[in-house]
Amino acid sequence: MRRRGIARDARDIGAAILLGGLLTATGAVADEGGVSFWLPGLFGSLAAVPQQPGWQVTAMEYYDAVKAGGDVALARDITIKGFTTSLKANINANINSRIDLGLLIPSYVFAQSVLGGQASVSMMAVLGNVDTTLQGQIAGTLGPFGFSKFGSRTDEITASGDLLPMFALRWNEGVNNFMTYVTGDLPVGQYDRTSLANTGIGHYTLDGGAGYTYFNPQTGHELSAVAGLTYNYINPYTNYQNGVDFHLDWGMSQFLSKQVLIGAVGYVYDQVTGDSGSGDHVGPFESRVVGVGPQIGYIFPLGNYQGYLNLKGYGEFDGHDRPSGYNAWLTLSISPPTPTPPPSASPRTSMMTK
Repeated sequence: MRRRGIARDARDIGAAILLGGLLTATGAVADEGGVSFWLPGLFGSLAAVPQQPGWQVTAMEYYDAVKAGGDVALARDITIKGFTTSLKANINANINSRIDLGLLIPSYVFAQSVLGGQASVSMMAVLGNVDTTLQGQIAGTLGPFGFSKFGSRTDEITASGDLLPMFALRWNEGVNNFMTYVTGDLPVGQYDRTSLANTGIGHYTLDGGAGYTYFNPQTGHELSAVAGLTYNYINPYTNYQNGVDFHLDWGMSQFLSKQVLIGAVGYVYDQVTGDSGSGDHVGPFESRVVGVGPQIGYIFPLGNYQGYLNLKGYGEFDGHDRPSGYNAWLTLSISPPTPTPPPSASPRTSMMTK
């Protein structure tokens, strides 16, 4: 009976852990100023497991602290005391950024089958604070004159971010679960091409991919991986177009009981084509980052609903042409409870539904 409980709870929290490894506003491959649409870690454990039909809501607190060198600064026309990076011959600079985001994700899971699977739709809304500091020295020539200037600049903003709609399909075959999804960016958030700190990215994107989850309710073992590609449309404010990004998010966990799980999470983010556009002053460089860390989850009753609390963190390494550091996620998801199966139901049939 304990393992049956694990299976029922896992179905309800699939979306929470899926989003509980959410988006890093910085932390992967090149992109304009080192900032990408995809937040590595968006998908995690149980990503492909079907969910309980009906409305559910997920709230997240996301904290990110990253830094980068002059290669990232070059991807933006940033002014230090009257000089822009596009005027310089070289730049010796450091960028430090702290990001604190609140994310709200209402979603609806359809009871009717779509292409033999389970369909869901969601919309992510963002409200956050971004604090970015650039310190460095710009040196070079302007006509026949040479110049050298050291300075610093700090921008901070608290504002709403872009909207991220998503459509997903999931299928279940015993311990094997499959999914596909499509999402993108609606650039309605705060964006200023002259600012170091923005909560929006200033351009549209289209992203899609597929994933797999192995989940055995008899043993409590779970392993998930989701891969996708992002196509970035040109930024009309800067005439800069990010290259195509590849991202792989993974998670593995062990249920210690029907309420508690522990495990590990990680991601690989790699830009597979270079940046372009007339606003690209540094050529087709490509960004990359890898992240890994622990996770712990707790399932609990919440009135007529079920709650799921997850804490996870990532330390980043192998970063190129992109800010990197560490990030942490605290996720609370509220969803309809799974109906209790009849006593005669076998563990296999009570595991999950389409």
